[in-house]
Order: sequence, then C-alpha cells, then structure tokens
Amino acid sequence: MADTGTAQMGNEKTKAEYKHPDFPERSLERLQKDADGFNLDDHLVALLFKEPFYADIIRSLHKERTEKIPTAGVLFKDDIMKMWWNPLFLAAYNSAQVSGILKHESLHLALEHTTTRRYNPHVLWNWACDLAINSTLTEEEMPPCGLRPGKKFNIPHDFSEWTPEQQARHLKLSALIESFPLHLTSEEYFARLLEDETVKEMMAKGEGEVQPGMDGMDDHSGWDELSDEEREYVAGKVRQAVKEAMEKADSKNAWGSVPAGMREEIRKKVRGEIDWRSVLKQFVGATHRADRTSSVFRVNKKYPGIHPGFSREYTPRIHVYMDQSGSVGDDDIALFFGELTALSTRAQFTLFYFDTEVDEENKLEWRKGTLPKTLRTRCGGTDFEAPTRHAAKTKPEGYIILTDGGAPKPSHSRIRRAWVLCPGQDLAFGDPDAKDVIVKMKKPIKEG
Repeated sequence: MADTGTAQMGNEKTKAEYKHPDFPERSLERLQKDADGFNLDDHLVALLFKEPFYADIIRSLHKERTEKIPTAGVLFKDDIMKMWWNPLFLAAYNSAQVSGILKHESLHLALEHTTTRRYNPHVLWNWACDLAINSTLTEEEMPPCGLRPGKKFNIPHDFSEWTPEQQARHLKLSALIESFPLHLTSEEYFARLLEDETVKEMMAKGEGEVQPGMDGMDDHSGWDELSDEEREYVAGKVRQAVKEAMEKADSKNAWGSVPAGMREEIRKKVRGEIDWRSVLKQFVGATHRADRTSSVFRVNKKYPGIHPGFSREYTPRIHVYMDQSGSVGDDDIALFFGELTALSTRAQFTLFYFDTEVDEENKLEWRKGTLPKTLRTRCGGTDFEAPTRHAAKTKPEGYIILTDGGAPKPSHSRIRRAWVLCPGQDLAFGDPDAKDVIVKMKKPIKEG
C-alpha cells in the first residue's frame, strides 16, 4: 500500500506543475478558482437542447472529474465507458469551446476510433482522428490547442526552450497540417501523414509520442491497451449507445449540426452491428475467477524445486435469472437457451426463475447438454430487485437477466450484470448502470 502522505505530496507536485495548453500564463490559483465554479452539468444541458445526438452519446458515459490526465478523453476502464475530464483544463474555456470538446469526444465513439478502427503507428492514427473530427467543428468551438486542418499551430509558451531540431520540426508539421483540406476521413488524413518526410523521420526515431505541440485537445491514453477480445466487447457496448442516439435523432429530426456525410457514415457503422451472440459471448468470457490448484508440473517462481507451483483454471460461475412474465415467449427462451448450451463449455451456469421473488427451489445447475424440465414455475409480475438482491447475496462472478425489460430500474449492482432482451424489446428505463451489458436478441432469419 502506498504511503498516503507521499501520494498526496506527489499529487500536489503534479498539480503545481500544471500548465494549461492554451493559457500557460494563468496561475494555478486562477485555474483552480475557475474550476471550483465550473459545473459540467450546465454544459451538458445546453448541449442537449442544441446538439441532442451528441448529448445522447455523452449521457451514456460515466463522467469522471480527475486530474490524472491533463485535458479530457474517452476510454474503457474498470468495465465502464468513461469520459475523464480535468476541471483545470475544461473550466478555462468559454461555452462554445466546451461544447466543441464534448462533441469531439462523442465523435471518437460514434466513428469507432477507440475500438474497431485502429491503425499503426497509433500516434499518427490519433492525430488523423482528431483532424477528421475537428473538421466538423466551427472556429468558435475549437480550442486553440486542437489539431484542425487548414490551421497553423500556436507557438507554445516554452518554444524558446526547445532544441533547434524540435523548433524546426514544429514549424514543418504546422505547415503540413495547414496544407490539409477540411472534411477528409481519418484514413485519408492518416495516409497523408504517412507520406510526409518529416513525419517519416519522427517515426523512424521513435519521437512521435514526445513531439511537443502535438498533444491536441484530448487524451488518447488507454486506447491501445485493450486486447482484441476486449475491443470487440467494448465495440458492442459503444455501438449500441450510438445506435440508440442515431435512432432517436432520426425519429425526431434532431441531428443538430452533424454534417450529412457524417450522419451517413455513422449509419453505415451502426448497420454493421456486432452480432448479439458475440456480445453475450464476450460477457461470459470476461467474467472470470481463477481457481488455483497446486501443480508439480508448474515451477514455483519464488521457491523453484522446493514447493510445487500453481495452475489456474478459469471457469466463471454465472447465474441466469429468467423473467416469468407472459410476454417472454417460449421461442425467445429457446433462442436464449440455445446460446447457453453453446457457451456451457466456457462457464458454469445456475438457472433461476423469478417474478417478484427468485425461485430457489427449482434452480438448475446448467451443464453441457442440460435442458430445463419446465420453462415456467411462477406467474407473478416482474421485479428486477429480486435477482439483483439474490446475486448480491449469493455472489456469482456475474449474472444474466433474461427479460422483455418491462419493469422499473433496480438498484446498482456491484457484480457484473447483463440484460438479455427478447427480440424487439427494450428496457423500460433508459439509464442502465454504466457497467451493465445490454444484449438485444434477434430472431434468426428463416430461409425460403
């Protein structure tokens, strides 16, 4: 455990060294005063009225005020899609620029920059994504530190302290970005960056990540830390949030300032939806607890040749709670159970039926090839508190609720929770917990 006093001293030192990228002349006291009077919710409400599509995406994220990053950024951490924002950074801007930053973060998700669209070198891809997004913002919405096609870089406050090589490179990169036209795709900006000799030289020397002045208006750390399996899992969650925002914008003609070309690009990405089975598979695969057993075949790293090592088998124990309301049809149950049978080699399932209470008497330990003797044991209403309380009491690694969604929102769950919704159904409440996984089943298309 870290010493609290030392950690506090380190935090104070980092804070004392903070320089705003656009207002380096402002003292920490001035920045802190602005931050103390800053309320992000006020800007989110304003965004909802002016830019409902962007606002709906931001609303799906967990907003975390922090000084761990110098600016703002979206990332997947602790099983939650988050938007981190530094109050010292955000509070220094006017309302239009704060709106621009929020729109910028929304588009990183809507255009899948953080998940399925990733290219190497990552640093160039990050720049290309920022250039594509910032093409859609107005001049009034752009923080000066942001990368925008057709715009020169600002001369940093400590430019005179840079090496001659860094200064020359900064001016060359500034001229390069100024030469780019607006409204290209991320891939097109990426290709143009790769063709530039100055950029090639930076990449060859491994200096892309440390070039001053190219940090931009947000933080991209954490994008490259996801495994392929985690990236697919996150992509499913992000795409679902974007799809709901898109459908709402289409139904109410509430796209705001999203350009027509950008709308079509978003529609195409949502139409390429990740299959619901894949999302369910990722939830099961990510819900692991290690069972440690001694093994003479694995070397003990601390005491080789003296004590046996340990091996770990990953067999997640998952509870499945099946809603007993009449609107959950037998075909829906059969579709869901078919997937559980396929996944039973990866996890151990315990099936419970529930209405306003969980039926403990008829629980079923699900193993490969197992089928329940009956699909219904109860016939009351539906209360999602029942499985939520039961899981908190019995402590599985995760739990799945099969339902048509027709009941009020339950309390927060500390245990991983997935909602598997019958085809064509939605949750009756529109704000599930940030950690919850939403799986919307689709009936298979019949041939012939």
